Amino acid sequence: MTAPVIGVLALQGSFADHHAALESCGATAVTVRRISELESVDGLVIPGGESTTIARLLRVFELAAPLRERIASGLPVYGTCAGMILLADRVTDNTAPRTVGGMDVLVRRNAFGRQTESFEADLQVAGIADDAHGGPLRAVFIRAPLIEQCGPAVNVLARVRLADGSNPVVAAQQGHLLATSFHPEITGELRLHQHFVGMCSSGR
Repeated sequence: MTAPVIGVLALQGSFADHHAALESCGATAVTVRRISELESVDGLVIPGGESTTIARLLRVFELAAPLRERIASGLPVYGTCAGMILLADRVTDNTAPRTVGGMDVLVRRNAFGRQTESFEADLQVAGIADDAHGGPLRAVFIRAPLIEQCGPAVNVLARVRLADGSNPVVAAQQGHLLATSFHPEITGELRLHQHFVGMCSSGR
């Protein structure tokens, strides 16, 4: 079987690191800035960055509506950090940009504080990075969102334990859509990208 062609939305944010991670996992990675590029891929990564800026550029590049259509038709999409926000059907902040949606989740932006309050944590990611799959994953949270509510079709993959005793959801999957609050591409952690490559391969 030929390698899946996976696009990385390259409008703003950490797209280069995702490109490298996907290539390391055996996919053919391409940048996506045009409708024709979006139409040619087997999957798409929406990277971290600034969700308002990415949402605005999706409109400027006339990609917002085509991306919603491809998500509705089953395109596998992986959103990290800002990408999680853009995949959410609902966001708590009423000043948040209009998302592309698709995941039945309620997301809170900047849930862990400012950039200076960024942190790392070891996470058990169910079926991907847990005691049966190489041990926990080192996750980097930078002005990260979290998932406050999940619909019945959403599979919770990981939670993070905070000092206040709370245990919010930071990774989830709903069918062909995958979202994480954190940035696996920063640490060189490949298991989530490998999982996503598998999602793109199985849908071909």
